Amino acid sequence: MRVTSPPRMQIGDVADRTGLSLRTIRHYEEVGLLPESRRSSGGFRLYDEQAVARLLLIKRMKPLDFSLEEMRDLIDLRDRLTGPDLSSATRADLRERLASYHALVDQKLTRLRQQADSAQAFADQLAAELA
Repeated sequence: MRVTSPPRMQIGDVADRTGLSLRTIRHYEEVGLLPESRRSSGGFRLYDEQAVARLLLIKRMKPLDFSLEEMRDLIDLRDRLTGPDLSSATRADLRERLASYHALVDQKLTRLRQQADSAQAFADQLAAELA
């Protein structure tokens, strides 16, 4: 019985699925947020579903103004948490770190909501001036 590897996509297909530009995908690979892609015999980058999922995660972090290092750390943390051979102490430590990121996301969301409220108040003011 022959084991087949999961289907791989070229970078253009990944860009279409994620809404990210080719340049952005290459950049994330270059800075280590995305593992280096495999290459086809013709030299084209090939990505799997795991890469797409990781890019979508990165895309969710970007509006929250995570630094590259924070993104890298959170991705690594999530990857490690899925490992099967973690001691209960290590798992507890990783979950505590994940909880810290959750709190950070809540803070960032609060800040974004305040900015959106301020922007809406400004738009309302301009609309009133136009009326």
